[in-house]
Amino acid sequence: MGKLLVSVRFATVLSLAILAAGRGVATTNSPSAVDSSGAPVIVGSDTLFVVSAKILSFSPQDRAKAISGKLERLIDDRSITPDSISVLETEAGSEIVAGDMTIMTVTDADASVSGMDRAALGATILNRIRTTVELSRSEHSFKTILMAAIYALVTLIVLLIVLWGLKRLFGFAYATLQAWQGSRLRTLRFQNLEILSAEKATRALIRLARFLRFVVTAVLLYAAASLILGFFPQTKYVSAFLAERLWALIRPVVMAVVNYLPNLVVAVFLLVLSFYAIRLLRLFFDSVKAGRITLPGFYVEWTDTTYKIVRLAVIALFVVLLFPYLPGSNSPAFKGVSIFVGLLFSLGSTSIIANMVAGVILTYMRPFKLDDRVKIADTVGDVVEKTILVTRVRTVKNVLITIPNAMVLSSHIVNYSSSDNIDPLILHTTVTIGYDAPWRKVHELLIAAAYATDHIRKEPKAFVLQTALDDFYVRYELNAFTDSPREMSNTYSQLHQNIQDRFNESGLEIMSPHYRAVRDGGDPAIPSEYDGVSGEGKPFRVRYTPGHEKQEDRNRNI
Repeated sequence: MGKLLVSVRFATVLSLAILAAGRGVATTNSPSAVDSSGAPVIVGSDTLFVVSAKILSFSPQDRAKAISGKLERLIDDRSITPDSISVLETEAGSEIVAGDMTIMTVTDADASVSGMDRAALGATILNRIRTTVELSRSEHSFKTILMAAIYALVTLIVLLIVLWGLKRLFGFAYATLQAWQGSRLRTLRFQNLEILSAEKATRALIRLARFLRFVVTAVLLYAAASLILGFFPQTKYVSAFLAERLWALIRPVVMAVVNYLPNLVVAVFLLVLSFYAIRLLRLFFDSVKAGRITLPGFYVEWTDTTYKIVRLAVIALFVVLLFPYLPGSNSPAFKGVSIFVGLLFSLGSTSIIANMVAGVILTYMRPFKLDDRVKIADTVGDVVEKTILVTRVRTVKNVLITIPNAMVLSSHIVNYSSSDNIDPLILHTTVTIGYDAPWRKVHELLIAAAYATDHIRKEPKAFVLQTALDDFYVRYELNAFTDSPREMSNTYSQLHQNIQDRFNESGLEIMSPHYRAVRDGGDPAIPSEYDGVSGEGKPFRVRYTPGHEKQEDRNRNI
């Protein structure tokens, strides 16, 4: 209750301050009904009529001031009833009298300015004076003051109840925010970066709630002060002044909101329509991806990229439609910012746009998919990620390489594990063996080495091609089939080991011999199985030179 009493005291002080300010303003404020050609006759805060003509040396302002003073005295003199106030027609004009007091004289000049007959103008002014006197006396009666006091007391009681309810309501809100800390109000993070902790977020929301409570309390006190002052005749003009000032403050906001309501309805409708359009697209493409909907010629791996493209097009369309309905969209500042952002995007996103376009093209080309073993330019590895901007490949050395999609599109791509290949992948390696080794034996050993290697299929069968007959040796190319392109490096290594083992066991050397032949004798370099056609060559002529042994001994000693 202590805080409530403080609030009541604050409301009382505020009311007295406003009352003092209102009185100061009321003496200088001219009502809106004042005619610029005359002077108003004011009683309290009400303008009864306007005096526009002079009488002798009295200006309209002097006449209006004198008339207002007489009406104030007439209101205070309760011995004169409103009905006793009358109009007397004289040569000078229509005199409005109350007992022995002449309130004013309506002249022909006054009637001429008003555009009415003098008698009619006098009757009109008489009715206004009677009504004003009667109302003013009733407002200042004891009954009126008592009812005003009762209304003010009820208003204060209601204000106290509302302030107490606000205290309970905002206290519950503070406790709820504290309870939400760590559960619903969590720490805002971007990866490992903590942007806003849960504790700071809770404190910020509590401060916002306290500021909202302060604003609501101030508005309630202002409204209550204006209402209470309006109950009493002596301060009702202050109430009108407060209401006028408050309306002057909030009128631009209210009018702006009211004028924006049609655009707001259209904007909300467009937002809701775009939201459900995107949800419908998501449902459709999820069904395509799950196989519930089939489109001829449309591959499943296209669904994510196609959905993103269509969603971007839908969002762009709704942004274009929504833009004219945004507040301030026609302002020069808004247009300038739009042009600046567009210029930055145009100048700084050339490579980004190129990579995005290349990423879309690669999606619909389908040169590879995730986990495929590929060779892009000089990079060999497995595709681990495909995005709209880059492709990431992990090499056999476990090195992650990021390749921009524009570079991928401009390079030749070799896919070792494409699902489009019906036949398994062929691994091939080349060895060179001399002409003295039987080629059938070489074929047999190479094929045996292939079948002894892991991940090499028995069917289709491995085969050997003799790709060249060089000057001193024959080139043999071993071709074997595998279903495990991801194990290609290990398979090649084991295959080479098995080739060495098979050739060593058979006594054949894996070498590329080079000959410098002196063809004056000796056998030709052909397999022994062809001895029947080799013939007998002439022996070499050897000449003995005496002393040659001694020369060799000296060379050794040196």
